[in-house]
Amino acid sequence: MRNHFISALAVLLAALFLRVTPIEFALLAISILFVLFAELLNTAVEAVVDLVSPGYHPLAKVAKDTAAGAVLLASMGALIMGYLILARYVLPIYGKVLAMFGTPSDLGTVVSVLIVIIVVVMVKSLTGTGTPLHGGVPSGHAAVAFSIATAVSLNTHDPLISLLSVALAAMVSHSRLLMRIHTMTEVVFGSLLGAGITLIVLMLFKLLGS
Repeated sequence: MRNHFISALAVLLAALFLRVTPIEFALLAISILFVLFAELLNTAVEAVVDLVSPGYHPLAKVAKDTAAGAVLLASMGALIMGYLILARYVLPIYGKVLAMFGTPSDLGTVVSVLIVIIVVVMVKSLTGTGTPLHGGVPSGHAAVAFSIATAVSLNTHDPLISLLSVALAAMVSHSRLLMRIHTMTEVVFGSLLGAGITLIVLMLFKLLGS
Protein backbone atom coordinates (compact mmCIF):
# COMPACT_ATOMS: atom_id res chain seq x y z
CA MET A 1 0.00 0.00 0.00
CA ARG A 2 2.88 2.35 0.78
CA ASN A 3 4.37 1.83 -2.69
CA HIS A 4 0.95 2.25 -4.31
CA PHE A 5 0.36 5.53 -2.47
CA ILE A 6 3.80 6.86 -3.44
CA SER A 7 3.20 5.94 -7.08
CA ALA A 8 -0.29 7.47 -7.00
CA LEU A 9 1.05 10.71 -5.54
CA ALA A 10 3.77 10.91 -8.20
CA VAL A 11 1.29 10.31 -11.04
CA LEU A 12 -1.24 12.84 -9.76
CA LEU A 13 1.43 15.50 -9.23
CA ALA A 14 2.74 14.85 -12.73
CA ALA A 15 -0.79 15.16 -14.11
CA LEU A 16 -1.26 18.52 -12.38
CA PHE A 17 2.14 19.74 -13.57
CA LEU A 18 1.41 18.69 -17.17
CA ARG A 19 -2.06 20.28 -16.97
CA VAL A 20 -4.06 17.34 -18.25
CA THR A 21 -7.74 17.86 -18.97
CA PRO A 22 -10.32 17.30 -16.18
CA ILE A 23 -11.58 14.13 -17.88
CA GLU A 24 -8.06 12.74 -18.17
CA PHE A 25 -7.38 13.55 -14.51
CA ALA A 26 -10.63 11.83 -13.52
CA LEU A 27 -9.68 8.70 -15.49
CA LEU A 28 -6.26 8.62 -13.83
CA ALA A 29 -7.83 9.05 -10.39
CA ILE A 30 -10.34 6.24 -11.04
CA SER A 31 -7.55 3.91 -12.22
CA ILE A 32 -5.50 4.66 -9.13
CA LEU A 33 -8.46 4.15 -6.80
CA PHE A 34 -9.21 0.82 -8.50
CA VAL A 35 -5.66 -0.38 -7.81
CA LEU A 36 -5.89 0.69 -4.16
CA PHE A 37 -9.29 -1.01 -3.90
CA ALA A 38 -7.84 -4.25 -5.29
CA GLU A 39 -4.90 -4.05 -2.87
CA LEU A 40 -7.26 -3.62 0.10
CA LEU A 41 -9.26 -6.68 -0.99
CA ASN A 42 -6.03 -8.62 -1.43
CA THR A 43 -4.97 -7.73 2.12
CA ALA A 44 -8.39 -8.72 3.48
CA VAL A 45 -8.29 -12.08 1.66
CA GLU A 46 -4.79 -12.82 2.96
CA ALA A 47 -5.83 -11.99 6.54
CA VAL A 48 -8.91 -14.22 6.37
CA VAL A 49 -6.97 -17.09 4.80
CA ASP A 50 -4.28 -16.88 7.48
CA LEU A 51 -6.98 -16.88 10.16
CA VAL A 52 -8.87 -19.87 8.75
CA SER A 53 -5.85 -21.85 7.57
CA PRO A 54 -2.70 -21.02 9.61
CA GLY A 55 -0.85 -23.97 8.10
CA TYR A 56 -0.15 -24.67 4.44
CA HIS A 57 -3.11 -25.69 2.30
CA PRO A 58 -3.36 -25.82 -1.51
CA LEU A 59 -6.67 -23.93 -1.51
CA ALA A 60 -5.20 -21.22 0.71
CA LYS A 61 -2.43 -20.78 -1.85
CA VAL A 62 -5.00 -20.54 -4.66
CA ALA A 63 -6.97 -17.88 -2.76
CA LYS A 64 -3.88 -15.75 -2.09
CA ASP A 65 -2.54 -16.11 -5.63
CA THR A 66 -5.91 -15.18 -7.11
CA ALA A 67 -6.21 -12.09 -4.91
CA ALA A 68 -2.66 -11.06 -5.84
CA GLY A 69 -3.52 -11.65 -9.49
CA ALA A 70 -6.43 -9.22 -9.16
CA VAL A 71 -4.02 -6.53 -7.96
CA LEU A 72 -1.71 -7.29 -10.89
CA LEU A 73 -4.53 -6.94 -13.41
CA ALA A 74 -5.69 -3.68 -11.83
CA SER A 75 -2.13 -2.36 -11.93
CA MET A 76 -1.76 -3.31 -15.58
CA GLY A 77 -5.00 -1.51 -16.39
CA ALA A 78 -3.82 1.60 -14.52
CA LEU A 79 -0.48 1.44 -16.32
CA ILE A 80 -2.17 1.31 -19.72
CA MET A 81 -4.47 4.17 -18.77
CA GLY A 82 -1.55 6.23 -17.48
CA TYR A 83 0.44 5.65 -20.66
CA LEU A 84 -2.44 6.54 -22.97
CA ILE A 85 -3.07 9.80 -21.09
CA LEU A 86 0.42 10.96 -20.12
CA ALA A 87 2.39 9.77 -23.15
CA ARG A 88 1.33 12.64 -25.39
CA TYR A 89 2.46 15.10 -22.73
CA VAL A 90 5.66 13.43 -21.53
CA LEU A 91 7.16 11.75 -24.62
CA PRO A 92 7.61 14.94 -26.71
CA ILE A 93 9.41 16.64 -23.80
CA TYR A 94 11.57 13.58 -23.18
CA GLY A 95 12.36 13.36 -26.90
CA LYS A 96 13.62 16.96 -26.90
CA VAL A 97 15.84 16.22 -23.89
CA LEU A 98 17.38 13.21 -25.66
CA ALA A 99 17.92 15.24 -28.83
CA MET A 100 19.94 17.80 -26.85
CA PHE A 101 22.72 15.22 -26.37
CA GLY A 102 23.05 14.48 -30.07
CA THR A 103 23.87 11.09 -31.58
CA PRO A 104 26.99 9.40 -30.14
CA SER A 105 29.40 7.34 -32.20
CA ASP A 106 29.28 3.56 -32.37
CA LEU A 107 32.82 3.37 -31.01
CA GLY A 108 31.88 5.57 -28.08
CA THR A 109 29.00 3.26 -27.21
CA VAL A 110 31.20 0.15 -27.16
CA VAL A 111 33.98 1.91 -25.24
CA SER A 112 31.56 3.27 -22.62
CA VAL A 113 30.16 -0.19 -21.84
CA LEU A 114 33.68 -1.66 -21.60
CA ILE A 115 34.77 1.14 -19.26
CA VAL A 116 31.75 0.51 -17.05
CA ILE A 117 32.70 -3.18 -16.76
CA ILE A 118 36.33 -2.31 -15.95
CA VAL A 119 35.34 0.27 -13.33
CA VAL A 120 32.92 -2.17 -11.67
CA VAL A 121 35.65 -4.82 -11.39
CA MET A 122 38.12 -2.24 -10.03
CA VAL A 123 35.67 -0.95 -7.40
CA LYS A 124 34.88 -4.48 -6.27
CA SER A 125 38.60 -5.19 -6.01
CA LEU A 126 39.23 -2.02 -3.99
CA THR A 127 36.35 -2.65 -1.61
CA GLY A 128 37.18 -6.35 -1.31
CA THR A 129 33.54 -7.37 -1.74
CA GLY A 130 32.08 -10.03 -3.99
CA THR A 131 33.58 -11.32 -7.21
CA PRO A 132 33.65 -9.69 -10.66
CA LEU A 133 30.50 -11.57 -11.62
CA HIS A 134 28.68 -12.04 -8.32
CA GLY A 135 27.81 -9.82 -5.34
CA GLY A 136 29.77 -6.94 -3.90
CA VAL A 137 29.82 -3.18 -4.40
CA PRO A 138 28.49 -2.11 -6.86
CA SER A 139 26.00 -4.34 -8.69
CA GLY A 140 27.67 -5.14 -12.00
CA HIS A 141 24.40 -6.26 -13.59
CA ALA A 142 22.73 -2.97 -12.69
CA ALA A 143 25.72 -0.95 -13.92
CA VAL A 144 25.89 -2.69 -17.31
CA ALA A 145 22.10 -2.72 -17.73
CA PHE A 146 21.79 1.03 -17.17
CA SER A 147 24.90 1.67 -19.26
CA ILE A 148 23.24 -0.09 -22.19
CA ALA A 149 19.90 1.65 -21.51
CA THR A 150 21.65 5.04 -21.55
CA ALA A 151 23.48 4.21 -24.78
CA VAL A 152 20.27 3.00 -26.44
CA SER A 153 18.45 6.16 -25.35
CA LEU A 154 21.09 8.50 -26.75
CA ASN A 155 21.52 6.51 -29.98
CA THR A 156 17.85 6.18 -30.85
CA HIS A 157 16.43 9.50 -29.54
CA ASP A 158 13.15 7.59 -29.36
CA PRO A 159 11.36 8.32 -26.05
CA LEU A 160 9.37 5.07 -26.03
CA ILE A 161 12.39 2.89 -26.83
CA SER A 162 14.35 4.76 -24.18
CA LEU A 163 11.69 4.21 -21.52
CA LEU A 164 11.41 0.52 -22.41
CA SER A 165 15.19 0.16 -22.20
CA VAL A 166 15.26 1.83 -18.80
CA ALA A 167 12.37 -0.37 -17.64
CA LEU A 168 14.28 -3.47 -18.76
CA ALA A 169 17.40 -2.25 -16.94
CA ALA A 170 15.30 -1.67 -13.82
CA MET A 171 13.94 -5.23 -14.06
CA VAL A 172 17.47 -6.61 -14.31
CA SER A 173 18.50 -4.56 -11.29
CA HIS A 174 15.42 -5.60 -9.33
CA SER A 175 16.20 -9.27 -9.99
CA ARG A 176 19.44 -8.83 -8.03
CA LEU A 177 17.39 -7.74 -5.03
CA LEU A 178 14.91 -10.60 -5.38
CA MET A 179 17.77 -13.11 -5.52
CA ARG A 180 19.32 -11.42 -2.45
CA ILE A 181 22.64 -11.03 -4.25
CA HIS A 182 22.82 -7.27 -3.71
CA THR A 183 21.39 -4.67 -1.36
CA MET A 184 19.37 -1.67 -2.52
CA THR A 185 22.39 0.59 -2.00
CA GLU A 186 24.60 -1.62 -4.18
CA VAL A 187 21.99 -1.73 -6.94
CA VAL A 188 21.36 2.02 -6.90
CA PHE A 189 25.10 2.72 -6.86
CA GLY A 190 25.62 0.39 -9.78
CA SER A 191 22.76 1.95 -11.75
CA LEU A 192 24.06 5.50 -11.26
CA LEU A 193 27.62 4.42 -11.99
CA GLY A 194 26.69 2.72 -15.25
CA ALA A 195 24.47 5.53 -16.51
CA GLY A 196 26.86 8.28 -15.37
CA ILE A 197 30.02 6.79 -16.91
CA THR A 198 28.23 6.04 -20.18
CA LEU A 199 26.86 9.57 -20.42
CA ILE A 200 30.26 11.13 -19.70
CA VAL A 201 32.14 8.90 -22.16
CA LEU A 202 29.62 9.46 -24.96
CA MET A 203 29.73 13.23 -24.43
CA LEU A 204 33.56 13.16 -24.52
CA PHE A 205 33.52 11.20 -27.79
CA LYS A 206 31.05 13.71 -29.20
CA LEU A 207 33.23 16.69 -28.19
CA LEU A 208 36.41 15.09 -29.54
CA GLY A 209 34.69 14.16 -32.78
CA SER A 210 33.24 17.63 -33.41
